[in-house]
Amino acid sequence: MIRVLVSGAAGRMGREVVKAIMADGETELCGAVDANLANSDAGELAGCGKSSVLLQTDLAAALRESRADVAVDFSTPSAVRANIQTMLDCGVAPVIGTTGLGENDLAEIEAASRLANVPVFIAPNFAIGAVLMMRFAAECAKLFDTAEIIEYHHDKKLDAPSGTAFKTAQVMRESRGEDFARAGGDEDGSTAPHSRGGKIGGIAIHSVRLAGYLAHQEVIFGMAGQTLNIRHDTITRECYMPGVLRAVKAVRSLQGLTYGLENIL
Repeated sequence: MIRVLVSGAAGRMGREVVKAIMADGETELCGAVDANLANSDAGELAGCGKSSVLLQTDLAAALRESRADVAVDFSTPSAVRANIQTMLDCGVAPVIGTTGLGENDLAEIEAASRLANVPVFIAPNFAIGAVLMMRFAAECAKLFDTAEIIEYHHDKKLDAPSGTAFKTAQVMRESRGEDFARAGGDEDGSTAPHSRGGKIGGIAIHSVRLAGYLAHQEVIFGMAGQTLNIRHDTITRECYMPGVLRAVKAVRSLQGLTYGLENIL
């Protein structure tokens, strides 16, 4: 049995992870951490009955007391970087679903992982369909000269662009080998600054935050006389759990930082 601590266990994603860990035959919930609802039973919060695991607020103490093998983090962008270091310091392998980490953060995490000799797994999206969307987008990037990304999320999402959009733009740029042409030119003279979105590798990224959405992304390619759209829609948070469980079971066999679910599929 793999002993798993969940960080951010009172949040929407955290509760789904608790439920998935408790239901899986190869994993055991041994700890739960959140800044809110301290001393609540993690299983009851997730809607799957008593777990005898109570929410704690001190991550380092919980990691030591729980004797966790793996820690899954779905906390907040402001907390995740420090959480990863705490997990490494305690010798617990992190599986990170919290987004908001930049390229500099990833480089630092890779170095810290090697120094601690503890593997780290980070995925901007744990949905298998989203991984396929990125793979298809990488193939299209070789043949189309212009592309844009529109990502739609609920109004409580704190970071923009999403980790999925950031990762998609990265793999598209890597596959292409050079920046995309900037469709429509620069935004100089625009009456609404940034109306053309942020830019990564020549790809305009537009972030929509509205009540009613969960998590959705559309990659749009264009060339003379035609467009091609690739879209992934998340209907419920349950779709992330097969990917999370794969990462929990794989991370301890990895080395350094592994970034992206595609690396273990």
